[in-house]
Amino acid sequence: MTPWTPCPYAGIYRHDGDSLVRHWARLHAGDAEPMPTDPALLDAWALYHNGEFERAVHAGLAAGGDGLVLANKAACIYANYVEPGEQTRLQLLVSAAERAQAHQASAPRNANAWYWQGYALGRYSQGVNVAKALAKGLGGKVRQALQTTIELAPNHADAHLALANYHAEVIDKVGELIGSMTHGARKDTGLALYRKALALNPDSAITLHEYANGLLMLEGARALEEATRLRERAAAFEPLDAMERLYVEANRMALED
Repeated sequence: MTPWTPCPYAGIYRHDGDSLVRHWARLHAGDAEPMPTDPALLDAWALYHNGEFERAVHAGLAAGGDGLVLANKAACIYANYVEPGEQTRLQLLVSAAERAQAHQASAPRNANAWYWQGYALGRYSQGVNVAKALAKGLGGKVRQALQTTIELAPNHADAHLALANYHAEVIDKVGELIGSMTHGARKDTGLALYRKALALNPDSAITLHEYANGLLMLEGARALEEATRLRERAAAFEPLDAMERLYVEANRMALED
């Protein structure tokens, strides 16, 4: 396999098991992932938070069990924000979705086994064209996985955010009427999910950035002022790890555009 592209912020953050114990609640306010009790798995998570995504994937796969959540998160974030090759990016997302689905079989009540399937398939759909992905039935899989996540973990902010993105993306690509009748996507539901995500995780550049993007898809130009305010809040955010830094920088680029 082609070597992974280094994260531009690897080496800036120096988390270890001890620092993750102190910062876990803040770093995982979005995905509601329980802090590992196994020190080795906690150290493996430190690789992820430091931006060493490839090593984190290998460590998560080696750990098995709940380590699959780490492997899938590291692969998805790397694919979405670092990997420059489109085909490699899409394959990483497909592999993560397949691992997550297999994880569901062994741990059906693990909320993040469902979440990372929904997230990976959602990002994959964006890459191959949302309308085409919907025609292949991927939309229903994304929606089911994210709804199951929320059923299992009602305070999973990122699942609310990703499901809101589903509604926004579908409506943006196929329109509100077809989106509602054929794919169960509704503007009011999307907006409510964004508000819920923000209420659950208000101090998050990720939530603010995705909410701003979704508002523009659902409301158009009339939401520009509010979207800009959300992006300005995200741009002022002080990242605590490499992933947050990736989101903050993406948000700053969106503001400049």
